[in-house]
Amino acid sequence: MYLQLLSKLILYFFIMIVKWFSICYIYYGDLMTIKSYKNFKNRLLGLMFIQKKIDFGICFPKCNSIHTFFMFQSIDVIMTDIDNKILYIYAELKPWKIILPKKNVYYTYELPLGYVKDFKINDLFK
Repeated sequence: MYLQLLSKLILYFFIMIVKWFSICYIYYGDLMTIKSYKNFKNRLLGLMFIQKKIDFGICFPKCNSIHTFFMFQSIDVIMTDIDNKILYIYAELKPWKIILPKKNVYYTYELPLGYVKDFKINDLFK
């Protein structure tokens, strides 16, 4: 019994430390806030289960494929190389879809609907 209690306590403190140090990095751009998700939990959940209108973007470093399972709204997706040159653009990606792994992709951005209309392939994403 004491061993179970001790393991739960250790797990609780570990979770608190992870939340404190590595929730996400946030970049403030001119048009929108883009959060860079680097830890496992944030990368796993992404925009899943969010019912309110999305008003921010998410950057997934070292990510070349995504899914939209358990999402309640469509999103726009931009995939770039390590220099942020746009390689792929997916406008209005609906829930329950998969983007299979793409070659040379380093960053994947999940953005609010309608955000990618001003971008073209080979543009720099800033």
